[in-house]
Amino acid sequence: MELDITGAAVYYTIHTGIPILGDLKITETLVISWLVMILITGACIWLTHDLRVENITKRQAVAELLAESITNLVRSNTGGKKFDRLIPFVAALFATSVVSNLISLLGLRSPTADLSTEAAWAVVVYIMICSTKIKTGGVGGFLIGFTQPIPLMTPFNILSDLATPVSMACRHFGNILSGIVINGLIYAGLAVASAALFGLLPGVVGDLLSQIPFLDVGIPAILSFYFDWFTGLMQAFIFTMLTIMYISNAAAE
Repeated sequence: MELDITGAAVYYTIHTGIPILGDLKITETLVISWLVMILITGACIWLTHDLRVENITKRQAVAELLAESITNLVRSNTGGKKFDRLIPFVAALFATSVVSNLISLLGLRSPTADLSTEAAWAVVVYIMICSTKIKTGGVGGFLIGFTQPIPLMTPFNILSDLATPVSMACRHFGNILSGIVINGLIYAGLAVASAALFGLLPGVVGDLLSQIPFLDVGIPAILSFYFDWFTGLMQAFIFTMLTIMYISNAAAE
């Protein structure tokens, strides 16, 4: 009995609204994540184009400032040049987080409003933490570390270790999603208030103006400065800092 893969994919797409390509479900998060990567790649190519030693352009000055800033961030929190290998990863992580958080300003749903995005980042970071511990103390030292200070603490140490990626992912996800939910509630509340206010006008004028959410213009933009700009940048910075600190501490154990 042969299975009609194409027919099954079409049926799934029609009934769930999620396109499917073979075994790959093409979700909104996946599409916007690729868009984020394209934007970051394009920005990097543009910033590093036509590099010079003398008479550098403003574009190159910005690129050098960004590179120097991320280098200083890593070195100042790891005690020197020992972890310079982390600089490209940290830069990519911070840039991806910032753009993913702020892309909601374009009317798109932020990929970081999907827990699977932060979970993937956290798993990668956790693998790097474990590999650093193994590189520092060997496999034996890594396993013995779970039995400290006494073997009885082993289950609790394991749970504590596994809690690291969970807490990193949920913290970032929770703050971004809460901002989206609060913004949505504000828009809805202002729309209701606008309808009630202008509905007080008599006749056809009141009926017409009550259908237009005038209060949704301007007021949400002020609140968006906090929920989108400040929270987005802050959560990206916190996730990046935790990554640097966890990996550097793993090398010291």
